[in-house]
Amino acid sequence: MPWIEWYNSLEKPSWTPAPAVIGLIWQILYPVILVSFGFVFVQAFRGKVGWLVALPFAINLVANLIFTPIQFGWRNLPLAAVDIVVIWATIIWSAAAVWPHYKWVTIAQLPYLTWVSIATVLQLSITYSNWGK
Repeated sequence: MPWIEWYNSLEKPSWTPAPAVIGLIWQILYPVILVSFGFVFVQAFRGKVGWLVALPFAINLVANLIFTPIQFGWRNLPLAAVDIVVIWATIIWSAAAVWPHYKWVTIAQLPYLTWVSIATVLQLSITYSNWGK
């Protein structure tokens, strides 16, 4: 079954955004993530910040990249729920780690944190509602 049919067959909260809205939000957020994360990685390579500052950004990037294959490829809701919690936690960790060095990077992460907070509640709700099905 195609992924969209599978996704549409899941029980979801009434406030679930349409897939097109979710896609649009990510299209807006990805350039912000690219610029701010890229800046942190460049600063780490230049030795301007330590690698411990860049570490949560790297973990977040990996977790974000593997979410779609976990959720829609493997269709593994529990693992996707764990993954999105990692994404959410590493946004907070990265914001705290970079704040003393580049406050603008932390501020730039606020829309990302807001969306991932909503997406985390959504994912946990979907996982709970479809547990064992």
